[in-house]
Amino acid sequence: MPSLSYREAIRMALIEELHRDPNVVVMGEEVAQFNGAYKVTEGLLEKFGPKRIVDTPISEAGFVGLGIGASMLGIRPVIELMFWSFYSVAFDQILNNAANVRYMSGGQIHCPIVIRGPANGGTNVGATHSHTPENVCANHPGVKVVCPATAYDAKGLLKSAIRDNDPVFFMENTLLYGDRAEIPDEEYLIPIGQANIKRPGIDLTIVAHGRAVITSLAAAQILERDYDISAEVVDLRSIRPLDEATVLASVRKTHRVLLVEENKPFCGVGAQLSHMIQEQAFDELDAPIRRVSSIDAPAIYSPPLEAEQLPTPQRVLRAALETLR
Repeated sequence: MPSLSYREAIRMALIEELHRDPNVVVMGEEVAQFNGAYKVTEGLLEKFGPKRIVDTPISEAGFVGLGIGASMLGIRPVIELMFWSFYSVAFDQILNNAANVRYMSGGQIHCPIVIRGPANGGTNVGATHSHTPENVCANHPGVKVVCPATAYDAKGLLKSAIRDNDPVFFMENTLLYGDRAEIPDEEYLIPIGQANIKRPGIDLTIVAHGRAVITSLAAAQILERDYDISAEVVDLRSIRPLDEATVLASVRKTHRVLLVEENKPFCGVGAQLSHMIQEQAFDELDAPIRRVSSIDAPAIYSPPLEAEQLPTPQRVLRAALETLR
């Protein structure tokens, strides 16, 4: 199988879906002539032309609203946000209109739109460009929220997202764009709402999503090498819908849980998971549920401080050992 980067896997998914369905279009700032701010859409303008790869003005409210209107008429837009932090400029469009149109039309109007782009800190671009809004978006019924951790998952999940009839918010990570994985030549889809056991284990369950999965896997390797502890790493892959069954099955196997995310702790994804686990598997727990998240402050501009603000393998390791103490 060929090895592709996370960036290349997303591009391949776009190419395959643009070939497969003439209603798929790509829109966003600098996605066409500049080949994308992160070069995800490199070469697409030459392949598919300006009617399907569309450069937009710097107005998220405008081009996201345009995409939502087009999706209600049968187009399947893939909208790139240069940073997911700018979702707030189009908050009314995506979380008031797109999220509710199928419900409010009694199922007569669908909104098959994908909004994708990086949602992460760790790149020293300051507090206004470093949000991880998966918890905010998942709070709104009617949308799906996807956070792939690997190139393989990114391709399969994006293809499923493009074919979905509901709005899908696809949250990538700038720091993952260069990560590589083997990608099969044949087409494959990964269902939205299906978690994945990235590493099996028996002593501790670590639940994570996005780049926090990579951090958790690094910590799990140290636990096994230095402490003879077998940690199971569960990659949620999507936040909404949430694969509760896979998480609970792992908890019932290991009886100890550590929740890891790059989101802030207050009202974070881990808070929802913690409630779900204690409500449905309380008697299975042999220790309190622990969480590792970003330190609860705006994204720090200083590179060395921001590196400590995000979860690190060392912070995950310490929390794991406390859970197993």
